[in-house]
Amino acid sequence: MKLTHGLHLAYCTNVHRGGDWPETLASLEKHTLAVRRRVAPDRPYAIGLRLSDLASRQLAEPATLRNFQAWLQRHNCYVFTVNGFPYGDFHGTRVKEKVSQPDWSSPDRLAYTNRLFDLLAELTPPGVEASVSTVPVSFKQFRLGERGLRTAREHLWRCVDHQEQLTRRTGKKFHLGLEPEPFGTVENTAEFLTLFEQLEADRPGDLRLREHLGINYDTCHFALQYEQPAEALHRLSRRGVKVSKLHLSNALRVHPTAAVRDQLRAFVDDVYFHQVIERRSDGEIVRYADLDEALTTPVADGPQFDREWRIHFHIPLHAPETSAFGTTADHLRGTLDVVKQHPSLCSHLEMETYTWEVLPRELKQPSVVDMLASEYAWTLDELAKRGIRPV
Repeated sequence: MKLTHGLHLAYCTNVHRGGDWPETLASLEKHTLAVRRRVAPDRPYAIGLRLSDLASRQLAEPATLRNFQAWLQRHNCYVFTVNGFPYGDFHGTRVKEKVSQPDWSSPDRLAYTNRLFDLLAELTPPGVEASVSTVPVSFKQFRLGERGLRTAREHLWRCVDHQEQLTRRTGKKFHLGLEPEPFGTVENTAEFLTLFEQLEADRPGDLRLREHLGINYDTCHFALQYEQPAEALHRLSRRGVKVSKLHLSNALRVHPTAAVRDQLRAFVDDVYFHQVIERRSDGEIVRYADLDEALTTPVADGPQFDREWRIHFHIPLHAPETSAFGTTADHLRGTLDVVKQHPSLCSHLEMETYTWEVLPRELKQPSVVDMLASEYAWTLDELAKRGIRPV
């Protein structure tokens, strides 16, 4: 939906199944329109679209694209952003490290992302910027090496070239947001700035980089790194990095007592990575690639309150804290505080809780539509506290 200061808010449809375009459209018909009726029945409704590679190819067929354009007009909906991180299936099968395949060293990732921008050129309304979020280059354990990283940077530059050509043709603004996450090639502010400097060095003086390539700031992912939103966003802004999109998301925060570890076993699944970043009382950071790995570590002596685990498990934004489980909603609220102070920082806000199918029972509402409506209510209330409202 449209907000004051020219901002746009949507939820990311990667929470629904969408292996191909018919399944994606069916999810929009069944779930997205139901959410729309609950939260914004009488105003234009924004969709944060997720398209797999297959779905994007099918939607690019002229007749299919015309039909979807008519569907959007009929339901008074619009698309301003696409989640281009997962290339293939994202539900019901092992995703984990596969979510980064193909990475930016592959021409397939470039072709897929350029196709998403081509679709946005046709779907995004005039006067609204269009964004695509994507993998943070690759997954660290893939070990690209210097040659692979150089190829990845060249492909990113070719995506910048493609966006500029679209801008010249359509007059619309496009930008790609790399999404840092734990164990990605880029996973925090410092690593993103290093990549940005390398990209600048590849084509000295080419300022198109700042216009068409930036960061997708996921509040769950940056909270996992124990970063502070005001500081991180200031460093990025000072360096001339575009904040392409803000992912509004929430992570688990716990002290790993024996009792808490027992309850955490309900969060282990075979579909997604749930990286754990541990901070000890002396400031030491210990990293685990997945929650089951962290749970195999011995419980140290003492009450465990000198250690904190932050767990990459997207939980509902409105999830209450309990005696066992805290959340990183403070990072999300801190990010919204920055938006209040600098509303021109980023015009794209997207709620992203894709874990509905693997949420433990106690965190589930009767339906995914109920969860999404509750997330809208929570987010709109937090925005209203900061003077940002639907228009």
